[in-house]
Amino acid sequence: MPGDGTLDVRIDAKAFAVPGSAPQTVLRDVGFAAFPGEILALLGHSGSGKSTVLRIALGLDRDFAGRVRMPRGRIGVVFQEPRLLAWLTLAENIRLVLTDGVPVPDVADLLDMVGLPGVADRLPSELSLGMARRVALARALAVDPDTLVLDEPFASLDRRLAAALAVLVAERARRRHAIVLLATHELEHALAIADRILVLAGHPATLAADVTVPDRADPRALDALRDALLERFAFLGTDA
Repeated sequence: MPGDGTLDVRIDAKAFAVPGSAPQTVLRDVGFAAFPGEILALLGHSGSGKSTVLRIALGLDRDFAGRVRMPRGRIGVVFQEPRLLAWLTLAENIRLVLTDGVPVPDVADLLDMVGLPGVADRLPSELSLGMARRVALARALAVDPDTLVLDEPFASLDRRLAAALAVLVAERARRRHAIVLLATHELEHALAIADRILVLAGHPATLAADVTVPDRADPRALDALRDALLERFAFLGTDA
């Protein structure tokens, strides 16, 4: 049985109601565990249920067959939508998630870290979608999380910036010995930072692969894994 420090997700079945029809099962037999210090990348085609898996893991969706054990400690979350409060400055949006016992971070440093220097006093309406997503990432990191759940956090960013932020998140998480569960459609991001790659496939989607990423000092092994995944799951080679 996984311990308190382990994220344990077991989704036997998840269905959504369909008006005038039987419920539609979207997920079946999705199970995985993540241990402190592990980074898991969840991949799948658009609509495969990646966001639903994350919502279930977070306890935001309890209408499913199965169980979830979330480890103790602080949780940082980045949703697909930035979810910034329009009437608060960016600094106020970030401080909003802080609770008693959490060290108050330097908001300016956090924003600078995600490539947004000098914007702490701006309002969300002054930002592009890509900038707002970076603020959401800074907000998730502000709590110094033990578990970090990220839903397409690097969408709307150019590839170089997205890759740099992915590495930054991975380095911070490993220093913190935090668990990271990252939903992405970018195979290259997963190969660059993840310890394991999980792939959702099929209808209803199931966990079709759970593979360990080899040592990144061995580029041939990485290339072999990339080729094997693309051969088995052609959709990983698209932006879907």
